[in-house]
Amino acid sequence: MQDSSRTRLPVLRSADTHCPYCALQCGMRLEEDADGTVTAAPRGGGMCKKGWTSPELLDHPDRITAPLLHGRPVSWDEALDHVADRVKAVQAAHGKDAVGVFGGGGLTNEKVYQLGKWTRLALGTRHIDYNGRFCMSSAAAALNRAFGIDRGLPFPAEDLKDAEVVVLVGANPAETMPPFMRFLQNAELIVVDPRRTATAEAAQLHLQTAPGTDLALANGLLHIAIEQGFLDRAYIADHTSGFDEVRQTAAGYWPAFVERITGVSVPDLYAAARLIAGKRTAILTARGSEQHAKGVDTVTAWINLALALGLPGRPSSGYGCLTGQGNGQGGREHGQKADQLPGYRMITDPAAREHVAGVWGVDPETIPGPGVSAVELLRKCGEEVRMLFVLGSNPVVSAPRAARVADRLKDLDCLVSLDFVMSETARLAEVVLPVTQWAEEDGTMTNLEGRVIRRRSLRPAPGEVRSDLWIMRELAARLDAPGTYSTDPEEIFAELGRASAGGKADYSGITYGRMETQSFQWPVPAPDHDGTPRMFADLAFPTPDGRARFTAVDHRHPAERRDSVYPLYLTTGRILTQYQSGAQTRRIGSLDGEQFLQIHPDTAVRHGIGDGDLVRVTSRRGSYTAPARLSADIRPDTVFSPFHFPGAANANAAVSDVLDPISRMPEFKVCAVKIAPAPGPR
Repeated sequence: MQDSSRTRLPVLRSADTHCPYCALQCGMRLEEDADGTVTAAPRGGGMCKKGWTSPELLDHPDRITAPLLHGRPVSWDEALDHVADRVKAVQAAHGKDAVGVFGGGGLTNEKVYQLGKWTRLALGTRHIDYNGRFCMSSAAAALNRAFGIDRGLPFPAEDLKDAEVVVLVGANPAETMPPFMRFLQNAELIVVDPRRTATAEAAQLHLQTAPGTDLALANGLLHIAIEQGFLDRAYIADHTSGFDEVRQTAAGYWPAFVERITGVSVPDLYAAARLIAGKRTAILTARGSEQHAKGVDTVTAWINLALALGLPGRPSSGYGCLTGQGNGQGGREHGQKADQLPGYRMITDPAAREHVAGVWGVDPETIPGPGVSAVELLRKCGEEVRMLFVLGSNPVVSAPRAARVADRLKDLDCLVSLDFVMSETARLAEVVLPVTQWAEEDGTMTNLEGRVIRRRSLRPAPGEVRSDLWIMRELAARLDAPGTYSTDPEEIFAELGRASAGGKADYSGITYGRMETQSFQWPVPAPDHDGTPRMFADLAFPTPDGRARFTAVDHRHPAERRDSVYPLYLTTGRILTQYQSGAQTRRIGSLDGEQFLQIHPDTAVRHGIGDGDLVRVTSRRGSYTAPARLSADIRPDTVFSPFHFPGAANANAAVSDVLDPISRMPEFKVCAVKIAPAPGPR
């Protein structure tokens, strides 16, 4: 970290931009002084420690500043010629779909849009997906099912300041996005989490559920709402459909039954139902409730509860999802998701294909069909998929069954990584192409509110570093690809607007010029449109009949249940000082943090484990080691580890890759494990 006592030199240049980390996208002002030192300060709000220290990565000694081929620096021409030759050889031998692309939820909208276009036209492959499949895909599917549209927060975060009650399900913003807590200061909080987190400490009511039981909890609260007469019957009758079947399902979730499933006491169930009834209540879900093999149904159950209480579309009320990655929202709207085209159009829709093909200047038949989800794409590596491009992602650490993912990547004929540091995935790559960071590029991001914001460049990139956009253009030329591939973000954004026009996520009315003075929440269908801060404000929904849809859902046990061999549940998550796979934050010395295993003291005693002892955690898929951190803040049947750490400490080596049948999200948040003392220092 920079020495705060150094004399500040005159500012050479500055830029108003946004933090490069989570989906809150806090406003940030960057300043570079005459000796090249860059500092960050909050702009229009707060920032957490990660944002304050983010400039340290710009000049970090681990920056890759020249293309690498088999680990040796080469010229761009040599690197790109090699990559293009590999693409041609692999596709000649195995077909177009033998090349795949794995994208990231931190890429700008311009990169996402051009990546989807480049993959489908220049490479001609259907195989593209991204790490956002691990983030919010279950909530996205549930939102589409209920409301006909997917925007994480269908209202501005500022609206939460006037909410009377906020229910946080599987969310820990006090650690994962601390500045978000300022929106919750006026509300009574109900936190649903197997752990007593920093967020739960601030709550009026903490419902400490068993992992994988949030769906049963939501159905149980709906049962009580029906029983106690808390429903908004006029809202249900006038603005929704499908409630009768949901009511019949909820009838089976009487409080004592729900207590047996979830571990939440009957008095606490009634207390929660009374707290949310008749109030301005917002229900927010996050990864803790979504990263399950029934994640879509779990989110649906919470949306059912919100609809039954008449919350969506009402002031400072409703349902929303807390997106994780910086561009997790925009990242799936414009083409890097396996089944989607720009504007949140479905790739199987003939009208959508015709519209986008018209913008791209190609025949609709040129556009391949849908690919497979992120986990399924990684499973195909080394077999159907023989070459893979990875952009802005580190699946060797972040994907479930991480050790097997590393093995699959090693089996590829060629792995190409576009990154700015040697992540664990980049270390396996045949070719590493150095790309710009956030302070070295212009573009747009879409935050957790569906707000499209400007990212502004502070300074040029070092060495031979190039933008992903430039790399795509250069490779497209070498592949004699159809279509055009600009390197100008503003030009690409204008094309994105045309491609998204008329779609659910319509950006066509937004321009860089308009964003000089304000940001816009999509849809923005015309140049004189001010955006859509609050969806459903007229209590009409973008479904065929204009009504929100209830869907009956039933609790299902996790794919793996505890037993005599694997008697504990493992759940994973983030900690305050680290972000995602840690490829960036682990390189910042002041962002301290190490792997640990949170374990209840009673559980530790039964296993002969003391505080600080090294523990081996083993599932049916793999194992990792971590020092024990004894705490009564976790259930005795559950242990917890963060997922930011690689190698022998990688908790994702143990987690399950069973997929939700709709969203194809893996069940990160619960698997059966056993623990034992491991050799090592105490």
